[in-house]
Amino acid sequence: MNINTSISNADGENFGGYLAVPESGLGPGIVVLQEIFGINDFLKTTADAIANHGYVALVPDLFWRIEEGISLSYSDEDMARAFELYGLFDPERAVVDIQGALDTMRSLPQHEGATQEGSHSKVGCVGFCLGGLLAWLTATRTDVDCSVSYYGVGIENFLSEASQVAGPAILHIAEEDGFVPPEAQQQLTAMATEHDLVTAYTYPGCDHAFATPGRDSYNADATKISVERSLAMFEKVLKG
Repeated sequence: MNINTSISNADGENFGGYLAVPESGLGPGIVVLQEIFGINDFLKTTADAIANHGYVALVPDLFWRIEEGISLSYSDEDMARAFELYGLFDPERAVVDIQGALDTMRSLPQHEGATQEGSHSKVGCVGFCLGGLLAWLTATRTDVDCSVSYYGVGIENFLSEASQVAGPAILHIAEEDGFVPPEAQQQLTAMATEHDLVTAYTYPGCDHAFATPGRDSYNADATKISVERSLAMFEKVLKG
């Protein structure tokens, strides 16, 4: 079941999101964090695939402060618009909205544990590109239970927050990523080596957005491996 839903943050602000629910109608929760293209077909397809694995997936509209309901393709025209939106985006405020999405997820009747009064029902997150950075900030600044970052851009600027990671976190790094240069990749892998809860995987020969079908950089083999690694962690943390 796929529906649009409403999310509330701690400031009492309301914004939209896309919700995908498994056939059973119940499951652990995963918040899916967008690229710079809004809640487009890729994000919805990703949420649907997560639901097919037995999870409730919620994609918050993190561009709502700029414009609600953004959904862009990967055409040159939409790419230009996406970077324009990125320039207006405030990641600090987005973290407030992501915590709101986590809280909303925990209150959904479809989410396992939501009816257990006073309990902390577990929720994970996964993000791509901009969402990959936000997945890292979610790991360091919110009460998320586990996180997965796909080719997050700019994480190296927030490595000082690594000590605040309280749950398992995965970083999927594309070796040929033009947005995450080799020096930044080295910083990420070095940090992960020293952090018990953070695991960094590098995908040789892969470019940015290797996990997005239809894009020139898509790599089916790397995507398959990264999805298996991500699901194994979600299974352990959220279902274990």
